[in-house]
Amino acid sequence: MVLRTDRAVAVCFDCPTAELLTDTGLARSKALTELGPDLLGPAFDCDVALANLRARGVVAIGEALLDQRALAGIGNVVRNEILFMERVNPWSRVESASGTQLERLVIAAQRVLRSAAQDGDRTTTGDRRRGARLWVYGRAGRPCRRCGTRIEVSRQGELARLTYWCPSCQPAGQD
Repeated sequence: MVLRTDRAVAVCFDCPTAELLTDTGLARSKALTELGPDLLGPAFDCDVALANLRARGVVAIGEALLDQRALAGIGNVVRNEILFMERVNPWSRVESASGTQLERLVIAAQRVLRSAAQDGDRTTTGDRRRGARLWVYGRAGRPCRRCGTRIEVSRQGELARLTYWCPSCQPAGQD
């Protein structure tokens, strides 16, 4: 599906359902009115996003980052990549993260999302060659690009989303 306006183009692959809403329909949508601050929105409020994340307390940070009510825009690929980039274990609890650590995750997510929106290319490693664009996502069993340790994968959270991480770069026991 492709949506095109005078200012932007949005492309969605394998879209099972698309719902277009009027302003009235948007105001009536509970799911949309409960969204957290949009990481790419012009009025993004980092303090609100951080407070929303902190409110998740004992939840694993890997789950909290996907909660669109905390902050909107992070999907599974970005979640895995920013946790790796900031050396945060996906199973550590939000309450164990420092304010600086949470802020670095939010800033990293913004940077990755902005770059993808501007360039049309999602890369976190800086290497645009096919197969070299991501640090950990989709790389289970392969060596970490940073340290050589085998990348692990497991399902996480209620929706059992695939979580990729490097046990050496993102050690457990951070909480």
